Amino acid sequence: MKKLALLIFILSTVASAQQSTAPAIPEKQRILRTKLEDTIKDVDRRLDGVVGVAIMDLTNGDTILYHADEVFPTASTIKVALLAELYRQSQEGKLKLTDVYTVRAEDDVEDSRIFNGLTPELTRLTLRDLAQMVVAVSDNAATNVLIDRVGMQNVNSLLQSLSLTKTKLQRKMMDVNAAKEGRENLATPREFMMLMEAIYRGRVVNQQLTDELLKLLTTGKGSPIQIALGENIKVADKDGQLPAVRGDFGIVYAPNRPFVISVLTTYLKNEREGEDAIGEIAEAAYSYFDRVGRSSPYGRAMSSPQP
Repeated sequence: MKKLALLIFILSTVASAQQSTAPAIPEKQRILRTKLEDTIKDVDRRLDGVVGVAIMDLTNGDTILYHADEVFPTASTIKVALLAELYRQSQEGKLKLTDVYTVRAEDDVEDSRIFNGLTPELTRLTLRDLAQMVVAVSDNAATNVLIDRVGMQNVNSLLQSLSLTKTKLQRKMMDVNAAKEGRENLATPREFMMLMEAIYRGRVVNQQLTDELLKLLTTGKGSPIQIALGENIKVADKDGQLPAVRGDFGIVYAPNRPFVISVLTTYLKNEREGEDAIGEIAEAAYSYFDRVGRSSPYGRAMSSPQP
């Protein structure tokens, strides 16, 4: 009996500790938050496909999760993990972002809008230039060059060090045969959220390189999140597209309330509807965090909405 009483005491203590670490949300904010969750469910109901969502309030760690642990094909969103490893290796001195690469004809792959127009054996680019191409136009040839430079296994080792066990870089871009063999690039909405939070909080590289990487990700690229929120809202994100697949994740800098949002979709009957679903969820999330960030705990707006 004494052992049983001791066990009950320990379990109750652990439960109390877990409850005490949970972010305290004022009741009226909780009601507003529930409406955001309802919007996500409504988007899912209307979408002819599968959607997963993970959102984190970067001011207190509160999360909103919906099918967040389902594994999705990533398309180009996995390139954020590649860039994180590139910057990590730069910090450790294994390479320099100013290292120069000479373009080769054999680097060309499909859907490389910039790289395929460069002059082989003559055009020279820094690794930072390649990273810019990866973000701005999602250039696949530039991505593959960087994969070779940093090492695919090193990217996965970084992910594992961050406890991201389901997020994997398993093939180069446009390697259809590898995908058919089951070597698809994969992630969950929750793990992408965790990756972006780790970058934001400086757990991947130092503050200087963190700022540079996040600035790189704010490059205008016409992603579903950016299109939905408009040019005046700062977003550091990366989107991706494959047949029947659309995804986008990153940080939205709502005033006083920045948040991470990760939305992945698959089995889409209509890919445009997948992009619209991502945008609709992002717009609803921004509306929530913008109002909370501008208001008192009672809901009175203390500043005007961002134009």
